[in-house]
Amino acid sequence: MRQISKVRTTLIFILFLGLYLAILVNLYFIQILQTDFFNALASRQYHIELTNYPIRGQILDRHGRPVAVNKETVSAFILPRQLQDKKGLIRFLQKYFPEAKARLPRFEDKHFMYVARRLPDELCDQAHCEEVVDLKFMKEPSRFYPNEAMGQLVGITNIDNHGIFGIEQLYDELLAGKPTKIALDKDARATNFYFKRDLQKNGEQGNDIYLTIDSDLQFLAYEALAESVTRLEAELGAVVVMDPKNGEILSLVSYPGFDPNSTQELDQAVTKLVPVTDSYEFGSIMKVFVALAALAEGVVQPDELIDCENKAETQIDGMHFTTTKSSVNGEITFSEVVARSNNIGMVKVAKRLNQKLYDHYTKLGFGKKTGLNFLGEQTGYVSHPTKWSKRSIISLSFGYEIAATLLQVARAFSTIANGGNLVTPKLILGQKNLASVKIYETNVVNTVQNILRDTVQHGTGVRAKIRGYDVMGKTGTANLAMDGAYSQDHLIFSFAGIVQKGSYSRVIVTCIKNVKNPHKKYGANTAAPLFEKIAEQMLVHDKVMQN
Repeated sequence: MRQISKVRTTLIFILFLGLYLAILVNLYFIQILQTDFFNALASRQYHIELTNYPIRGQILDRHGRPVAVNKETVSAFILPRQLQDKKGLIRFLQKYFPEAKARLPRFEDKHFMYVARRLPDELCDQAHCEEVVDLKFMKEPSRFYPNEAMGQLVGITNIDNHGIFGIEQLYDELLAGKPTKIALDKDARATNFYFKRDLQKNGEQGNDIYLTIDSDLQFLAYEALAESVTRLEAELGAVVVMDPKNGEILSLVSYPGFDPNSTQELDQAVTKLVPVTDSYEFGSIMKVFVALAALAEGVVQPDELIDCENKAETQIDGMHFTTTKSSVNGEITFSEVVARSNNIGMVKVAKRLNQKLYDHYTKLGFGKKTGLNFLGEQTGYVSHPTKWSKRSIISLSFGYEIAATLLQVARAFSTIANGGNLVTPKLILGQKNLASVKIYETNVVNTVQNILRDTVQHGTGVRAKIRGYDVMGKTGTANLAMDGAYSQDHLIFSFAGIVQKGSYSRVIVTCIKNVKNPHKKYGANTAAPLFEKIAEQMLVHDKVMQN
């Protein structure tokens, strides 16, 4: 018996020794070899990090009227691992959210799946979402845009409330602010009890942005443009309104536009801000800058007689070109050449400038960005003298071989409106104004202003005349290049003008592209009346009274 007891005791001792050794080995693996793993596991149980995102800043117009504001939207989600009525959920998704139903098999082992985000209220009411036991809801931040006319300029945010074009994208970081990050130590069982809180990263509130735009004027310009484009059966149109003294842009629109609050099926083509992103050869409105250059260089005088040959077509240096029948004249003053938009007279004066015409075009800002700093802004181009053909000086004299954005034209016209200073266009109110540069003498600019007054009173711009106000301007009609050649059926019509009253001064530039109406084939009866309509509404809006 004693022998058996000894053996039993020895076996029990060996057993417990083995157990202790196993525990020691396990502790060695846990505390020595796997210390990083278990430290990380403990950290996940006890330590959490919260990220709090600030409210996105508003976008407001120059008068403090909001054009992009915050709102809460409802998003629907499910917890695939905790479904109570899977069959009922699948039937519901198949009927109302088939895209989510197609995604469900890939999320069956996941903890979370969005069904739909930014749910319209009417859809939830129609689908009786609240009756689906497995469907959960949460509120998420999004944007609301009160003024549809601001769509292309302000832009929109994506599903995560980050800007994807326009001002929303350009100033996304400034509007969004910076999130606050907080480290918390919590009880592993009591999930709502925190016993330590450390601020890891201090955030910043989202900043409001004030635009130079007048949202009421933007709406008026957009409505007038939409009416003209629709009535003329045109492809598109665009308008710029600028304060020539400081470069502040008061309206910047293009049409067709889009509803920024309904973007589920958004055509990207209508999101472009045409006055900034598209450049064209505008034709005769560029004659104003040829006149400015010629007068500045002293190669012509406003009352000098120019032989326009009393015909609609001619040849110079073996190059054939035409002028419109309505502009045909014999000997007329240079001022009348511009006012009546006679190509033959313009070419003869431009040839006196020769390569200096290129210098003046570039001095006025053509062929380079305006300094606006807007996404997608085009530079346009001016044909360089090293690449000129025999025809180039002819083309450049009436607005070909030079492509510009509508904004570049508005900037150059501001130089005429403000006495010869080149200003930098500005969209953000409160930004420091870049110093304007004096590039033309006041007396030269005054002479050009007189020519443009005559153009509106007696020349091609008579449809832009506004009784009781000082209006100056020039029309443009140009064939568009299609497949390597200028098309007779695809044209762009434009009008660039200045309206003044005392110290009040505004530059308005309009354009309309590809008009189908066969009776409207000139800038004089398309873009000029649009200018007049916008200008009249603007003067009433700004309370600028007649004499």
